[in-house]
Amino acid sequence: MHAGLKITAFAAALAATFGTAYGVGQGVGPVTDDETPARHDAHTTDSESGHSEGSGHSGHESPPAGGLQISENGYTLDLRTPRLAAGRTADLRFAIRGEDGRAVTAFRREHDKELHLIVASRDLNTYRHLHPTRAADGTWSIPVSLPRAGGYRVFADFTPEKQGAENLTLGADLAVSGAYAPRNLPAPDTTATTEGYEVKLGGALRPGAARELKLTVSRNGRPVTDLQPYLGAYGHLVALRSGDLAYLHVHPGGAPGDGSTEPGPDISFTATAPSSGTYRLFLDFKHEGTVHTAAFTVRAGTATTEEEASEEAPHESSGEHGH
Repeated sequence: MHAGLKITAFAAALAATFGTAYGVGQGVGPVTDDETPARHDAHTTDSESGHSEGSGHSGHESPPAGGLQISENGYTLDLRTPRLAAGRTADLRFAIRGEDGRAVTAFRREHDKELHLIVASRDLNTYRHLHPTRAADGTWSIPVSLPRAGGYRVFADFTPEKQGAENLTLGADLAVSGAYAPRNLPAPDTTATTEGYEVKLGGALRPGAARELKLTVSRNGRPVTDLQPYLGAYGHLVALRSGDLAYLHVHPGGAPGDGSTEPGPDISFTATAPSSGTYRLFLDFKHEGTVHTAAFTVRAGTATTEEEASEEAPHESSGEHGH
């Protein structure tokens, strides 16, 4: 993760054959979840949540590509669990391999962790922000349960502990077997609700231009002014582009204890969209000891986020969330 933004474009669409059931070993397709947001403290996120990093860009310069590939800069994501069964808990295992083929065992800690793992369904209705455990041999693992069948993408966000090494986001496909039911992407909106909290989104994504996104957290109609630090920040934001799941990771401006960043209700980010299109934003924030996730659908283009939302019917964030 970096202080800025990190974008990855990965285009891997697997051919899928769907019947009444989605079978293991078949092509990977979209997945959906209707359940309420879960928490990050359990280290599993099934909803809208976030995480951030990248480099700032302005004007019409496109952000650097990252995360669309399974291999980059000599490192490879070796996903040892390419298939799971819907609704069943099982260990998700993987390793990061270097050019010599050996599992990497030294990572730089960023946002309090050596590695951040994001799992998202291809229809962007299910999202999880996970923090797996690394064994001495370099194998990472974490128990995970994905409620719906279909195609998912697994992202590993890390920086090797090596002089001059850059932050990387590598991606691999994950197939989840079971009964498959396609779902649509939620309509654009500037308000999301999650577990009794309301989060409002201000600002807009712009292709090739850095723009501020401000998210305001309230509960029972009152601003939340005592957010707690989570992974070294008051909020984490991840954006995924609909269609190819290009990964945009953004870090908020300021940090807890810096003397100027307030613990809410506003959390600000600077982000640059790699292109026009529709994106799903996942915000993670912590309050009263629990991490919550709020999700938004936005369109990057010429119209503001508010203008886009006014063109759509109001939509309360649904989708599965879990940390």
